[in-house]
Amino acid sequence: MTHKLDRYLFLRLLTITVFVLAVLIFIFIVIDFSENSDDFTDKGATFAEIFGQYYLNYIPEMTRLVIPVAIFVACLYLTGQMADRLEIVALKAAGISLYRLLIPYLAFGLLMAGIISYLDGFVIPNSNAQRIEFEKKYLQSKNQNVDSDQIYRQDSENNIYKFQYYSPKDSLARRIQTTKFEGDSVVETADIARMKWMPETKQWRMLNVRRRQYVPNGYVDEHVDTMIVSLSIYPQDLARTSSDIYQLTYPEAQDYIESLQRSGATGISLPKIQFYGRLAYPISIIVVSIIGFSIASVRRKGGKGFYIAAGLTISFLYLAFMKVIEPFGAEGAIEPIIAALLPHTFFFIVGLGLLFSARK
Repeated sequence: MTHKLDRYLFLRLLTITVFVLAVLIFIFIVIDFSENSDDFTDKGATFAEIFGQYYLNYIPEMTRLVIPVAIFVACLYLTGQMADRLEIVALKAAGISLYRLLIPYLAFGLLMAGIISYLDGFVIPNSNAQRIEFEKKYLQSKNQNVDSDQIYRQDSENNIYKFQYYSPKDSLARRIQTTKFEGDSVVETADIARMKWMPETKQWRMLNVRRRQYVPNGYVDEHVDTMIVSLSIYPQDLARTSSDIYQLTYPEAQDYIESLQRSGATGISLPKIQFYGRLAYPISIIVVSIIGFSIASVRRKGGKGFYIAAGLTISFLYLAFMKVIEPFGAEGAIEPIIAALLPHTFFFIVGLGLLFSARK
């Protein structure tokens, strides 16, 4: 009996989740299209580009964002329906505890969390990259550059570069200054007019270089028209945007953060909180499954109206908590990994409290 019940609940949760997910995505596309249609028209985007390149690549990210809400609604609706029909009371009378009844919900939540984690780690980043490329071309989006001028990077422990300006479009840096140390002493400085990245060799071409080497009795000037050098500084280290992490797979994101740390970049807490937030986000699916089941397992006055109000309220608080805590992690006031896990931990405890307090 219990196996048939588990299968029934699992399939019902899946059906309701898919329906709610489709409705939410459709509403999002309609609203987004109505807001951006003028920009699409002004910039000359074709129908095929809008729906084939933009919205088709936006659907995976939208799915990631709203699936916790869809699953939460599914848990509230299905469990509330069973409570209103006194089916939960009958199952309890048949010897099936509330905790046993939770198992198919947890199984469904774990499966969905695993799927979303895989998609977010290896599929969605490619879709995000294509979508963001479309936005740069056709939408009046805000500037997402983290660094634009006065960029400091460390090539090695004793060698610091200051880039006055860097253009991501043509991988060209201008007015660069370098300082080389030995112990506490400066042993060499250089002024470089331009640095151009050469992707075929993964090296930099330096143009119009003036080097000054310091010796005990003074310094020695040297002028070089062209130099080819290999540095541990790469274009992606200079052309950072606030959306970089969302365009990278999990392994690529780890390499990206390590690259920033290696180059001595500032503001590393932002990509860290974004990366840890991505890793932790699927946990929310399990959390809302527990909360939704716990709230709706007890028959309450107000019926479906109560469940809808509770669902909207908790979803808003959950999302608000994640958004409020994120800047603290981005600024380094809280460890990024703690900031990413704190909202999920808090609401997981709330869910357990609701579950234990529900009438058995």
